[in-house]
Amino acid sequence: MQRYAAALILPLLVMTVLTRSWLMRRHGAQAMHFGKIDKKDFLIPPFALLYFYIVFAAAFDWPSPSKRVLFASDAISWAGVVLCIAGYSIFLMSLVAFGDSFRVGIDTGTPDRLVTSGLFRFTRNPIYVAFWVVLLGEFFVFPSWVLLIYLAAASGLFHRQVLREEAYLKEHYGTEYTEYCARVRRYV
Repeated sequence: MQRYAAALILPLLVMTVLTRSWLMRRHGAQAMHFGKIDKKDFLIPPFALLYFYIVFAAAFDWPSPSKRVLFASDAISWAGVVLCIAGYSIFLMSLVAFGDSFRVGIDTGTPDRLVTSGLFRFTRNPIYVAFWVVLLGEFFVFPSWVLLIYLAAASGLFHRQVLREEAYLKEHYGTEYTEYCARVRRYV
């Protein structure tokens, strides 16, 4: 049961982002800006697809690059499911707080207002926190060395993107963003 629940969160995340982007496009806003500033971002999707396969392989007993588990515990597995659901919930609350300002990637063409309400009162990057919580939950449900490496790599990639976004926000919003950074932590 835990394996299916955890695996379901991944397509839910993707479908939610795509649906939100599609709805915004219908209202005249372009939400997808992935890879427009740094073309190296296009190296990420193949690794993300491999991650999806590894999780689904573990959930549905498909062939996998690694079937070796680092630990086995029903309690930790259920905690992983709770983390996946919590991460998805944080993601949804972040989308609500973002409103029409939601973008995938950095939008230099039509930047919107600086969002500091909702979950953005507690963390400057709730979506990245949400993704990290989901990945941690996935690792707890599917405790393999491969997913542990993915968790570490994702942490680095998220931080890299956060630093890029912060540089842009600092340049675009100036003092307003600097004051926001002084009040609210980067992550948690």
